[in-house]
Amino acid sequence: MAVSGQRLDWVDMAKGLSIFLVVMMYAATSVGEDTGGVGAVHWAIAFATPFRMPEFFLISGLFLSQVIERPWRDFADRRVVHYLYFYALWAVIHIVFKVGLLSAAPGAAAVQIAWAVVEPYGVLWFIYLLAAVSAAAKLAHQFKVPTWAVFGVAAILEMAPIQTGSYLFDQFCAYFVFFYAGYVLAPALFRLADWAIRNVGLALGGLALWAVANAALVFSPGFAMHPVHPVMGFAGLPGVHLVLALIGTSALCVVAALLTRLPWMDWLRWMGSKSLIIYVAFVLPMGIARTVLIKLNVLEPTVLTLLVMTIAIISPLVLYWLVQRTGFGKFLFERPAWAHIPSTRGARPNPAATPAE
Repeated sequence: MAVSGQRLDWVDMAKGLSIFLVVMMYAATSVGEDTGGVGAVHWAIAFATPFRMPEFFLISGLFLSQVIERPWRDFADRRVVHYLYFYALWAVIHIVFKVGLLSAAPGAAAVQIAWAVVEPYGVLWFIYLLAAVSAAAKLAHQFKVPTWAVFGVAAILEMAPIQTGSYLFDQFCAYFVFFYAGYVLAPALFRLADWAIRNVGLALGGLALWAVANAALVFSPGFAMHPVHPVMGFAGLPGVHLVLALIGTSALCVVAALLTRLPWMDWLRWMGSKSLIIYVAFVLPMGIARTVLIKLNVLEPTVLTLLVMTIAIISPLVLYWLVQRTGFGKFLFERPAWAHIPSTRGARPNPAATPAE
């Protein structure tokens, strides 16, 4: 299996696929909301609905076993405070820019910043939730709760129609099972990726069967295309959705492993290694690009969505490059020493900054 430094190439490739799908989804839904139009990208997003966000959580849990035995102080610094730092920083940036500046409502911005402490803000909910699911997994491990019991309860929470009104709690119930699955199934997924690289023909055949089955269940009776949130067919049923999500995330891992064999796809692996950098910073350029392009009123939904998506992905990487070149603003993408828990490795004198990965 290809390894770049201390990173597994197929894992970074899977992260690249995940961030690509997530930005594509937000680009398509925002364009659909503003224009009411539906393009080819909306159909692609509908196909990926069962596994798009579950894959992000599953990949995030793959290496949990390497840190879950650490003392709480070290674990929390790496898996809780790390995510909360980038969430808090970028939530303030988003709110100040969108509400305080564009809407000229500093009072409303202050209220939203305060509210963002208890309820995840905008697309940054994923970063907030990573801290929450990491803490929950550590607690379960600390109290020696059997993995089968944790996984079983998490699966029940995912299948249950939980709508409490708390976005944090509801999203935790919907996605904790996939994060924990990454932790529990990591050895099997690593073996699956190795097998796929050695058995390309069989892997491609399996992917073809999966794609047909996934499409059949997503676009089955009950499916309804919508510019913002398409409604799945049988794939949306409790239990069916969980199984499709787990199979789909596994399939995406296989796709990622196969893509590592293609040198011309290395850009996607590199992009995956910067997935969190893209995630925290893509929304603002996406909104600006969408507003400007829609005002031109010359693009149909598919082209418009692809252009918005491209700008949204490239802009954070350009900003990251500028930060690296100038040395100014590194706190945007690297957690400084003061943002570490005292006595942990990152808080020591002259530590290497912890990147947003």
